[in-house]
Amino acid sequence: MTHGIYSASIVAPWSSSARQPQNRWHIALQVALMILSRGAAGQAADPTKTAPPAALYPALPSETPLKFVPTHDGFNYTRREVEIPMRDGVKLHTVVLTPKGAQGAPILLTRTPYDADKLTTRAESAHLGPTLQGYDNAVETIVEGGYIRVVQDVRGKHHSEGDYVMNRPLRGPLNPTPVDHATDTYDTIDWLVKNVSESNGRVGILGISYNGFLPLMALVNPHPALKVSVPMNPMVDGWMGDDWFHNGAFRQQNMPYIYEQVADRKSEAKWWISHFDDYDMFMQAGSAGELGRRRGLEQVGFWRKILEHPSYDSFWREQAVDRLLAAQPIKVPVMLVHSLWDQEDIYGAIAVYRALQPKDAAHDKVFLVMGPWHHGQEIDDGSGLGALKFHSNTALYFRREILRPFLDQYLREGAPKADVAPVMAYETGSDAWRRLPTWPAGATSKPMYLNAGLKLSFAAPKPGDAASAEYTSDPSKPVPFRARPIQPVGYDHGLTWPQWLVDDQREASGRPDVLAFVSDVLDEPVKISGQPVAHLIASTSGTDSDWVVKLIDVYPDEVAGQPGMGGYQLAVAMDIFRGRYRESLETPKALAADTPLLFRFSLPTANHVFRPGHRIMVQVQSSWFPLYDRNPQAFVPNIFWAQPGDYKKAVQRIFHSSENFPGRASYIELPLVTLP
Repeated sequence: MTHGIYSASIVAPWSSSARQPQNRWHIALQVALMILSRGAAGQAADPTKTAPPAALYPALPSETPLKFVPTHDGFNYTRREVEIPMRDGVKLHTVVLTPKGAQGAPILLTRTPYDADKLTTRAESAHLGPTLQGYDNAVETIVEGGYIRVVQDVRGKHHSEGDYVMNRPLRGPLNPTPVDHATDTYDTIDWLVKNVSESNGRVGILGISYNGFLPLMALVNPHPALKVSVPMNPMVDGWMGDDWFHNGAFRQQNMPYIYEQVADRKSEAKWWISHFDDYDMFMQAGSAGELGRRRGLEQVGFWRKILEHPSYDSFWREQAVDRLLAAQPIKVPVMLVHSLWDQEDIYGAIAVYRALQPKDAAHDKVFLVMGPWHHGQEIDDGSGLGALKFHSNTALYFRREILRPFLDQYLREGAPKADVAPVMAYETGSDAWRRLPTWPAGATSKPMYLNAGLKLSFAAPKPGDAASAEYTSDPSKPVPFRARPIQPVGYDHGLTWPQWLVDDQREASGRPDVLAFVSDVLDEPVKISGQPVAHLIASTSGTDSDWVVKLIDVYPDEVAGQPGMGGYQLAVAMDIFRGRYRESLETPKALAADTPLLFRFSLPTANHVFRPGHRIMVQVQSSWFPLYDRNPQAFVPNIFWAQPGDYKKAVQRIFHSSENFPGRASYIELPLVTLP
């Protein structure tokens, strides 16, 4: 008699073994267990749902080894993962990729908060190129140049020890510890040149964005083995014009980045989407501070600092990298790489160039490259951007003809001097590279006036012209910064965030809350090289206001060979200014209502030719949503905590009559270059 799976363990009372006294209690216990297993209702237990004692079956060994050791047979590189000790004892996780057979090879270092393991395993491949394909890896340069590739997690992120601080400041008032990114880079390089036997003892550092900020930090008291630095699209000043603010207006669409970057060590906490259109998500919350509160963002230390420092106070000034480097001697050649349509860090590279170039008397330490790219596109396909198509793969040209020879010159013994000018600037409009001695080169400032009748002209306003043009700015219906629905910030899954700076501006020019001043059709080309400067004589019926100014190239109504570009309005340079900082960037002040005031601010650098048959346009508006938070247009102490009742409509006026303001008018100061 059997009872399913218990037949091997239960002995019948009439069996021979049952007649042995020592087995009776055992038999009783087994029978009791069997009865209990039938369940409270007295039904027989399902033998398929009851696990037998493991000892009753022979073992079936696991096919998974305790530790699998890959052979990497046939790989053309070796991979080492090491924990490099810093001077305070913290160990930083570092990946070293060395080409097979390398001897006397230079090292290319990138330090990152974005996971060194991930950045060095882009593909499961036996070849170094596919392994590195992706962010921050100029693959042609690394592979064709035979470089040793080193990528390191910064302290506090992913597999590195220590505490993470966003853009950790240098040791000093904002950082009382003995370590910063400069010391960590020094200690890392010191370890590498002593422990990577295949190297020639020469190190270059490069990176993009946050990883571009870190090569700038490496220039402070640099290690003697650091021979060259290439910061690309670096984060430099988070308040003036990079990631967090632009001239005081908060870039609220970067809140998800702050959340995911700082909430935990491995960036596993994910910001969640509540609306298909970011416009709706930010409008429903009301203010950036309120949205952050709803998402629990105040648990994050860096977000609390942003809330506490909405103005350009010492917190921002003392960590502005251009200011820091202006006080440092130039010991290491540096190539700053700037994207003309950088949608994230359009301020930093040019600001650092301005700080360093005057100290480079021999013109052999400071170099600038400007390309027609979005943020980081210099390591991607550079044949076009959005609707724009260029005459060549501009990014590939940069990597092979500029970056590679430049690195080789400083990192390889006996390498020829790179044929690279102090400034390599791509000229948009004419689509050509220009070799220049400095930046800007040969530009002369000339005003282009915002005249009556929404005319834009080099001719000054005439007596008797209308005094002003006006529009009503309504915070309940802010001007979108691009066509809706507005996607979140991102580079994956078909997101078009990298293209927004080259979006067609026609939608905005047709709105009643946007003024669009347009020139006559150009008879000859107009070239600008440098930063246009907005000079607005403006008033508001409120007590605070934002001013957005866009310099635009308007294409002919029809374009041969490119029908989609007919009438296209291409932004060449545009930015925002928060009115409360008109008198002081550190101390906000309410604006006098209905009083014409001067608002002067620089637009991003441009190197552009407006071609014959095109027109020049300047758009003026007072919101750029949801990229930037809304100005209530009624002065409040801290806009992060503006309440629904604080947001007010306002009548905005742009004055263009010199008769009302002798010697003063609204205009755009253009850095003009005379063409041969």
